[in-house]
Amino acid sequence: MSVHSSVKKVTTHVLNEMKLKGEKIAMLTAYDFSMARIVDAAGIDVILVGDSASNVMAGHETTVPITLDNMIYHAQSVVKGVKRALVVVDMPFGTYQGNSRKALASAIRIMKETGAHAVKLEGGRQICDSVERILSAGIPVMGHLGLTPQAIHKFGTYVVRAREEEEAAQLREDAMLLESKGVFAIVLEKIPAQLAGEVTESLRIPTIGIGAGGRVDGQVLVIHDMLGITQEFSPRFLRRYHNLYQEISGAVRNYITDVRSLDFPNEREQY
Repeated sequence: MSVHSSVKKVTTHVLNEMKLKGEKIAMLTAYDFSMARIVDAAGIDVILVGDSASNVMAGHETTVPITLDNMIYHAQSVVKGVKRALVVVDMPFGTYQGNSRKALASAIRIMKETGAHAVKLEGGRQICDSVERILSAGIPVMGHLGLTPQAIHKFGTYVVRAREEEEAAQLREDAMLLESKGVFAIVLEKIPAQLAGEVTESLRIPTIGIGAGGRVDGQVLVIHDMLGITQEFSPRFLRRYHNLYQEISGAVRNYITDVRSLDFPNEREQY
């Protein structure tokens, strides 16, 4: 029996129940139909159509350049491959900061044009107007605190955030604020494990960690990183479950050899 026929769809409510029961939430990124279909069928709970597509799909150094149209294209592709997982789409830089009307218009486009289930925004108190307006339209919102990659030019570095007490206190406050506004979950990125645990215990909604230790309600990784397709990125929090770079590279070299030696195609492989 396939996982699809035996398991109900994951919703924001299901994630809340998982937190209450102490069941950990597994989340991965995907950016295209083929990968989304594999990840979904394997039983992942949440698929994030991440603005990390800017890095791993488009080759940009940061997540800043990716556009709303780009994100909609990736999300459309992912949704077609998904039967079970909750699909969350990152709202890209410039589509929600400082203008809640633009934020709502952007979120509506994502929901209408992709069929995804929720959007994700980076930041705390400074984006609350946008969060409120998007939620007022009935669109579920996931928050994102700690290291917020869209703000790379403000911080100038991808170092661990909230090590100092002042920033940690602000993060705690932002998490409570986002929950009070109605977000259904919060990603905590690259913050001390102790702080992530405290925040998780203080909230009724689930937290999803990336480089935030084990006391959160779930984990997320970029699929290209955990499968070892990307090689140059090796933060401490990343566990590689495969070395696909090596495997694909080897397969391509074998193909080239077979083509050049006239071994491919053989008689069985032609009409």
